[in-house]
Amino acid sequence: MNEKINQNSLAKTTVSENDLPDHHALAGKHSPENSADFMPDTLLAHDPAWADNAMVPPIVQSSLFTFKNYNEMVARFKGESDSNIYSRISNPTVRAFEEKMALMEKGDEALAFASGMAAISAAVLAHVQTGDRILCVRHVYPDAYRLFQGFMPRYGVHTDYVDGTDLAAIETKLSGAKILYLENPTTMTFETQDLAAIAKLAKAYGVITIIDNSYATPINQTPLTHGIDIVVHSASKYISGHSDTVAGVLVANSKIIEHIRSVVVPYMGGKLGPFEAWLLLRGMRTLSIRMARHAQSAQILINDLKSHPAITKVLTANYEQSASLKATSGLFSIDLDPQINIPRFVDNLKLFHLGVSWGGHESLVIPAKASLEQAGTHTSMRDFGIPETMVRLNIGLEDVQDLKADLHSALKLADERKM
Repeated sequence: MNEKINQNSLAKTTVSENDLPDHHALAGKHSPENSADFMPDTLLAHDPAWADNAMVPPIVQSSLFTFKNYNEMVARFKGESDSNIYSRISNPTVRAFEEKMALMEKGDEALAFASGMAAISAAVLAHVQTGDRILCVRHVYPDAYRLFQGFMPRYGVHTDYVDGTDLAAIETKLSGAKILYLENPTTMTFETQDLAAIAKLAKAYGVITIIDNSYATPINQTPLTHGIDIVVHSASKYISGHSDTVAGVLVANSKIIEHIRSVVVPYMGGKLGPFEAWLLLRGMRTLSIRMARHAQSAQILINDLKSHPAITKVLTANYEQSASLKATSGLFSIDLDPQINIPRFVDNLKLFHLGVSWGGHESLVIPAKASLEQAGTHTSMRDFGIPETMVRLNIGLEDVQDLKADLHSALKLADERKM
């Protein structure tokens, strides 16, 4: 990164690699050459050099950036310069977050947005037009489903759905599709897909692949290395990790990013702000250790709940059988015995908050029974046949023994078989 702003105190937000000591191999714009020797934790902890030897990037809270003279302005307008002009297009703090995400996902470039849905919408809208068809895995994120079912048909774009675990079924529907939209694993049911095999099929049919990698994060899955074209994140989740930011990001090769940047970014207005980008960079410092803790606690609870008499099934990502997924996260679902009173169960939980989203420090619970009551005609849980006995748990950073005791206590109080 070589962006500069015309202020004395922040005269240089970064310096070039040549300006740095030889040992600072992480400096400058990332590339496979200067990052290949470092593990993810190191990449998360280190940045290029910031002004005044600061350890964290500045928050460049400016809506616009000025030019020194007429010729400099003309060069920018002609595309001969990539200097900052307006924060809806680019901002140094946002760019720092984008470069960190591109580095972690092993992509060329990234684009950050004001929400995960803004990132998903940008990736989709940049690649479809009237008459096109999207192929999507079942049990997709509810608002992505609403985009496909409620918004895209208004512009003549139709979506078909397929079992992502069935390669033969995917191939039968790929012909004529423009986009194949994936989640590995899927929402609520946590079904996994063979990303490399799917990417190979999609390329044979000329279909663009997009995957939501919010569950795994680049710590546990890097889909681009398995042939997927575009990775999207709700950065509000694990990337932030603090439940204080709403954001999205997509990562791809330079050609795809430039296409999205030119046909969507200037017009849709969903760009991430600099303060949110700074919060995300802060959250990413601890991403690896947080993901390990979420996974460790979740696995302890999964093993415990599998044998609980009130639970008929535990649904979790089968990462051990996946070539791309390295570990589970803090998310899994439980299917309760019909005699368990679900409202009583969730209301008696003391440490699990009732709430949507996930990925923060706190544990959350969302019952399908409540989601199935959601108003509107495009409800993914209803349309994909999620039973009302299913409950999704998000395991936070609390002590796992406290969480276990809380779950057992609430299940006991909700068990109508003993009343």
